[in-house]
Amino acid sequence: MKIGIEAQRIFRPDKHGMDFVILEVLRRLRERNDGHEYVVFVAPGEDPCLEENERMQIIEVSCPTYPLWEQWALPRAVRQSGVDMLHCTSNTAPLHCSVPLLLTLHDVIYLQQRRKPQGMSRYQQLGWHYRRWNVPHIVGHCRHIITVSATEQSNIVHCFPHIKDRISVIHNGVSPCYRQMPTTEIRAVTRKYLPDETYLLCLGNTDPRKNTEGVLTAYYHYLKHSPRKLKLILTGLTQTYVENQVATLGISECLPYLICPGYIPGADLPALYNGAFCFLFPSLLEGFGIPVLEAMACGTPVITSNCSSLPEVAGKGGLLINPLLPSEITELLIQLEKDSTLYQRQKVYGLRHATLFSWDHTAENYLQIYNQMGETNPYHSL
Repeated sequence: MKIGIEAQRIFRPDKHGMDFVILEVLRRLRERNDGHEYVVFVAPGEDPCLEENERMQIIEVSCPTYPLWEQWALPRAVRQSGVDMLHCTSNTAPLHCSVPLLLTLHDVIYLQQRRKPQGMSRYQQLGWHYRRWNVPHIVGHCRHIITVSATEQSNIVHCFPHIKDRISVIHNGVSPCYRQMPTTEIRAVTRKYLPDETYLLCLGNTDPRKNTEGVLTAYYHYLKHSPRKLKLILTGLTQTYVENQVATLGISECLPYLICPGYIPGADLPALYNGAFCFLFPSLLEGFGIPVLEAMACGTPVITSNCSSLPEVAGKGGLLINPLLPSEITELLIQLEKDSTLYQRQKVYGLRHATLFSWDHTAENYLQIYNQMGETNPYHSL
């Protein structure tokens, strides 16, 4: 088959979760000798992180806004390319497509939220509204749907019962760059952000479901009870945003201990995970939660939530807390500092658990879906 794959955002320099997912899968499909030809549709960007070869063609499609890109420019490029099917990889898809459609629906969190969450950026708000409009219209047109966890599969089927026989779960993986690193390599990166040899780490986000407020509250109480008083790196957030948050919470005393570097280049993340004493990921809602596995693969203990998909990702041996109770985060942090046996056990558990999630396995499962769609495609004979 000639398989079209939408990967609109992978060339942008400030990539996010869904961008990395399809980028990792594409890198593995490109190297396979499976008899298929792949056509990848992207928007022009400053980071051309994927190269063509004899099995994979990259077509850059320009358009000023994402909705127009997806609803007008992408279908046009699909028709001109002659692909046999189109895989849209980031929750939404064109309403009118000339070939059978496969959709990766990472989550339906935006449909579970009755009101637009407070604190979202304008970009996040536009995306929230677009997904709420697009997804209910598109799911019925998809030949098949992929999602990333059994938890999210249940949520999607609850929203759209009529697609229960057309949805598969394919877990995300962990990139090889997330590994234990020598101290010299770790410090070469982490000293760009702070002089301390170790610290706590959280991937911050203005989206309320990421629970930044809970992290800050837990950290404030941690500082009151910990003799070590490790600093906290909050990535993805500006100093001004964090200052406003701690002022609202009445916990400005913790400001000197907070490091707010803004967006972190992906190349620096493995070292930051390695250097952290503990990684905090107490999200309220997640379709999957790749950072949990990334930190584990670096040998860093993880504290994450006992809700949504996170118990499925962290596994039975994970450190799970109620994200609505910051005191539970504080108590576990203090316990990890005091109990070296528990700390070492979590390092070993995480390293072992992360090996269960492989991008090679993810790509293999994608290929099985492609083959199944080819077998049922009336316009194509394998």
